[in-house]
Amino acid sequence: MVELYGSQRSQRDLSAHAGSLLQFAGVRLMTLGDGVERGVRVLEFRSGTGLRFTVMVDRCLDIGECEYRGMAIGWHSPAGFKHPGLHDAEGEGGLGWLRSASGLLVTCGLDQILFMNEEAGDHYVYGPRKTVSHTLHGRVGMLPARLNGYGERWEGDDLILWCEGTVTQGAVFGEHLELLRRIEIKAGTNDIRIHDRVVNRGFYRTPHMYLYHINVGHPVLAEGSRYIAPIRDVVWAGHAGENYRKQGIGYQTMPAPQMGFHEQVWQHEMAADENGTVSAMLVNDALGIGLAVINRKDQFPCNYEWQNLHAGQYTVGLEPSTNHVHGRNFARERGELIWLEHADERRYDTIFRIVSGRDQIACEEARIRAVAEQPTDDFPAPSGRHLPIAGR
Repeated sequence: MVELYGSQRSQRDLSAHAGSLLQFAGVRLMTLGDGVERGVRVLEFRSGTGLRFTVMVDRCLDIGECEYRGMAIGWHSPAGFKHPGLHDAEGEGGLGWLRSASGLLVTCGLDQILFMNEEAGDHYVYGPRKTVSHTLHGRVGMLPARLNGYGERWEGDDLILWCEGTVTQGAVFGEHLELLRRIEIKAGTNDIRIHDRVVNRGFYRTPHMYLYHINVGHPVLAEGSRYIAPIRDVVWAGHAGENYRKQGIGYQTMPAPQMGFHEQVWQHEMAADENGTVSAMLVNDALGIGLAVINRKDQFPCNYEWQNLHAGQYTVGLEPSTNHVHGRNFARERGELIWLEHADERRYDTIFRIVSGRDQIACEEARIRAVAEQPTDDFPAPSGRHLPIAGR
């Protein structure tokens, strides 16, 4: 059944009240038509609860806009939802990603996350390619998808909105990786479900790293907004050291937009519940709105918190990751870099849950705190304990 307007509605009942389901909920393909976004295909999802989000077909099937009952959840950066043809992945010494990143979800990978890196290229068996250069956060987030399908389907009296596509990252004498992404939401709910498969279609042994850059904006992010997660240990802080408290902003309670702010990144060791899932949430108690991100510990063993609180850039990132924050060389030295042979794959299953109202926020917070109580100090001392990642 579909819960709409305070009651349970059957397929027959909804059909009787309108000539098209799109009056209540659905998925629609559109093309943006102006500025740097011109030509970008998007799928607009409306779940019937007041939740609306767009899936950027030509930007890795990432989620761009996201809003609930007129309140923005996703982040809009100055870069906009730039057409991939305008993106320069190699620009500015590998920092070109910063000129295109925008939206609620920017996928990072498929063979690189975090800062630029150069490594030996002998695994691609091509003499002139002595090294492989990796840009900030990899290349996949600005690649167009092949749209395999989208629409609405009934499962009994449950209405499922969905889309599916394939993003290929490939090179001659290089990697040939595919991301197969499916996004679903049940009409009448606020849970966006993302199911990803990363497959090595090539015949070179190829490294794989993966991260979700989930960017929450105003008004979910505002002065007094809280970061809530089952934190067992604060492992690392990019600004730690003698000036740890210099900016006066800790991990837990968010300030208003700042002037002259330098980004802060934290890595938290998070506890999983009995189902093996980890949740992190940002909430605005005053407005009664929040976003929870729920992922699997065995798929994303690491979690970061990104604070970009400068005026005009204002966002907080909830970032599940396959690897520790120190990046590629650290992973390789510890034997934690994932290597995929031909046809090997990794799966990632994540829920973006929009949490609305005091009761829902309290329920979600209680669920998280029942797993582990996070530090009460906004400035917990980082332990430096990067736990081994097994199963690589």
